[in-house]
Amino acid sequence: MDHGKLAEILFPEVETAPEYYENLYPKRELPQGAMITRLGPSPTGFIHLGNLYGAFIDERLARLSGGIFYLRIEDTDEKRFVEGAVETIIDSLDFFGIDFDEGAGIQSEYGNYGPYFQSRRKDLYSCFAKILVKKGCAYPCFMTEGEIAETRKQQEEKKETPGIYGKYAVCRDLSISEIKKNISAGKSYVLRLRSDGAETFGQEKKSNIEIHDAIRGTLTMPSNYQDIVILKTNGMPTYHFAHVCDDHFMRTTHVVRGEEWLSSLPIHIELFEKLNFRPPVYCHTAQLMKLDENGNKRKLSKRKDPELSLDFYKEKGYHPESVREYLLTLLNSNYEEWRTQNPGIPCEEFPFSIEKMSTSGALFDLDKLNDVSKECLACISASSLRKFLEKWASQYRPDAYDALKENNAYLESIIDIGRNDPKPRKDFICASQMFEYIKYFFDGFFQIEDPLPEEVNKRDAVSILNAYLSTYDPGDDQSTWFSKIRDIASDLSYAARPKDYKKDPDAYKGHVGHVSTVIRIAITGRSQSPDIWTIQNIMGETKVRSRIIDYLS
Repeated sequence: MDHGKLAEILFPEVETAPEYYENLYPKRELPQGAMITRLGPSPTGFIHLGNLYGAFIDERLARLSGGIFYLRIEDTDEKRFVEGAVETIIDSLDFFGIDFDEGAGIQSEYGNYGPYFQSRRKDLYSCFAKILVKKGCAYPCFMTEGEIAETRKQQEEKKETPGIYGKYAVCRDLSISEIKKNISAGKSYVLRLRSDGAETFGQEKKSNIEIHDAIRGTLTMPSNYQDIVILKTNGMPTYHFAHVCDDHFMRTTHVVRGEEWLSSLPIHIELFEKLNFRPPVYCHTAQLMKLDENGNKRKLSKRKDPELSLDFYKEKGYHPESVREYLLTLLNSNYEEWRTQNPGIPCEEFPFSIEKMSTSGALFDLDKLNDVSKECLACISASSLRKFLEKWASQYRPDAYDALKENNAYLESIIDIGRNDPKPRKDFICASQMFEYIKYFFDGFFQIEDPLPEEVNKRDAVSILNAYLSTYDPGDDQSTWFSKIRDIASDLSYAARPKDYKKDPDAYKGHVGHVSTVIRIAITGRSQSPDIWTIQNIMGETKVRSRIIDYLS
């Protein structure tokens, strides 16, 4: 077989020499040890927590080593392309604070190693596909979908490994005249890798390869034996071929991806070797898991688990810092200890390490995320939380946006209630929960949600509120204010102190706490809230009196 002649038959239009691309994309001038990482999502319309999980690792490796982190859109599969998906990917990653040094953008690309959309790099792939054919490492395959399906059926019946290899690779040794005849007849074809492993597959002694994984250590795996497709019938590359070419010419040093790609690693290593490219360091992360209703671990599912989608966190209004903090607890086992010792330091200063990553499934726990979020939001200023809440409402609660935006000082005072106390409040989790928590401050969202305490009948409630209106003075300090409530309680046969009621419940209708709860419900609509004296001072006299009068009417 004259492989050079075959290469010219298959790629007559490709005249560019490989050296052209080596010069076009030179080795990057970076400090010793700098890592070049990339995120390569497909524009399928669904970006999930696993993407963010991997992106955070990529970003940390690049940032902490003085390297480069770039975004590449892997869009060679036209069937899976979803309109608007690229914008969704970029917006979502930006929301969670993932910043790229170069790569794909919504309006344009930026960087010297593009295009950063694989669909725009077809000429490069064709050049190196031609090189593989010239070297006798690739061949055209004219098998139809029906023939491949029939092959798979035979393999299943014989309990053999499915795929195109060995005797099933029926186009592997076609002559040039046979190939030309098929092309002249208009038969479509794909380009397949002529795998070295196929020669020994099925024999007693199989060949193995050793690969170092930065997370998992040295892996011993069987060599690839499948004649996988590297170019599809439309001339576009498969993921296997495209990422090998692009990682070489974008000068990627470390590839972070999920453990589901481990089985493909021998394919990729063989492609790197046949192209005479140096492979990057692979880092295969543990899968994100959760506990099912029986307490068993299972993989997070797009179908079953809404929390897998990044839209879940955006719609709920989780702060990006909270999500980043939580992901670090999953990524490095020593992060929580570091955080305890460094409470005021940004998480970006944590000495993230690949060596500290687990090889078993990372257990995702929404309750743990909520706990981390409480701690995180407690450290963010009221001004920043106010801006975050407003931005969230503009997209997800437009009905509340105008009310929240109307008075910045008012909203910040609401958010800050109890956050500077000796034991500060830590009850904010996400924007949606924050709004539900504080919405009674805004007349358009105020409603009576809770009933009166069992110890207080309606007639006494009216008496309590009328007495409160007659004595209410917004200038009272907290001690004076509460003293007046004690007096109201005593006048209506309620114990002035809860301990008195507990000691002799038959002597009283209830206690001062029940009386103050009536006032709280009239003003906030709820039987539980932060300190009511503070709430009144923020609302102002007019609103307080109006709420009580409306409750009485």
